[in-house]
Amino acid sequence: MTTAVISQRVLPQTRVVSVLLVVAAAGLTAFAAQWRVQLPFTPVPITGQTFAVLLTGAALGWKLGAAGQMLYVAVGALGFPVFSEASGGLEVIRGATGGYLIGFIFAAGLVGWMAERRHDRNFATMFTAFVLGSAVIYLFGVIGLMLATGWPLLEAIEKGVVPFLLGDLVKAAGAGLLLPGAWRLLGER
Repeated sequence: MTTAVISQRVLPQTRVVSVLLVVAAAGLTAFAAQWRVQLPFTPVPITGQTFAVLLTGAALGWKLGAAGQMLYVAVGALGFPVFSEASGGLEVIRGATGGYLIGFIFAAGLVGWMAERRHDRNFATMFTAFVLGSAVIYLFGVIGLMLATGWPLLEAIEKGVVPFLLGDLVKAAGAGLLLPGAWRLLGER
């Protein structure tokens, strides 16, 4: 049983609004990509992208959330400077961080699907949705790292997952507070 996600509750449901929301999700992800901290032992930087990806998935639902990330990846693949460090192009998709970028699409879809089933209404279920969405990003990211670098599985996990776990738990906790709080402001639970 699906229910309205927060964007559907506060905005009119028209094609124009849907297109604008997809563009906004891609834009927010591009903006968040520019907040970056490079770690010396891995080609994968810390960015704000994953929070933007998962938050827009939850706010827009699975179809629009995934569409926003598809647009983001497509625009970047075409060479527009939307990826981290204002980079773009197919070489980024084929590079060490490309798997994460592809994973964004599936993670936004999963978190959006969970939000449509009211997992965005309380801390525990929203936190869980973000953790699962992060796991999807990690899955694709590790595969991409292994393909781009030739690293074995354990090294890809060590350099492409472990350094980011604490930050992603903090992001999940933030979402666990933010979205249920927004629903409460709207007078719904």
